[in-house]
Amino acid sequence: MITLSPSLLSANFLNLQEDIEELNKLDVKYLHIDIMDGNFVPNISFGPGIVKHLRSVTNMVFDTHLMIEQPEKYIETFAEAGSDIITVHPESTKHIHRTIQLIKQTGKKAGLVLNPATDESILNYLIEDLDLVLVMSVNPGFGGQAFIPQMLEKISRIRQLIERRNPSCLLEVDGGIKIDNVSEVLEAGANVIVAGSGVFNKQGISNNVKSFRKIFEAYDK
Repeated sequence: MITLSPSLLSANFLNLQEDIEELNKLDVKYLHIDIMDGNFVPNISFGPGIVKHLRSVTNMVFDTHLMIEQPEKYIETFAEAGSDIITVHPESTKHIHRTIQLIKQTGKKAGLVLNPATDESILNYLIEDLDLVLVMSVNPGFGGQAFIPQMLEKISRIRQLIERRNPSCLLEVDGGIKIDNVSEVLEAGANVIVAGSGVFNKQGISNNVKSFRKIFEAYDK
């Protein structure tokens, strides 16, 4: 099943609950929450307090992407705040396998994030321990960037690895995905699509979600 995970980073911060309620009415299953500390990436976003408050207004799966240094210090906090999936970057911690295991110990699903220049060969040592692989198709830190087309081959290679060694693992892609290029990403093998400005824009959340779902139907068989 192909899933849309709208990125909170592009929502209307003045009417955040209103946007969440509209996603609830549309029965959107996932919400992508980017956590940035201003150190690992050059931007600052949300903390666990926002996650906790959002948890009280929706049952969506919180797909929490930690773009922070030493994420192992905060995993328990984000788990308690209401995150369901916690993804981390291998470059952000000295012991990535231990960090993945720590996520598992909280009872949450664990994911690994690969930046555009991160070699996917690291998955050879971790794939069986993962519930999700997130491929960044832009450099992390800011919304609204253009999709890097070279990532399509990378997505395809990771899909092949997942099929061989951990077929239940989700393959998520985040960065520059719009209505006009999502088909290429699905064709490469992604089954969770993160979209920020592709969902939260002047065309309206409802219209955009329906447009994505219409495309998903062709691949969701």
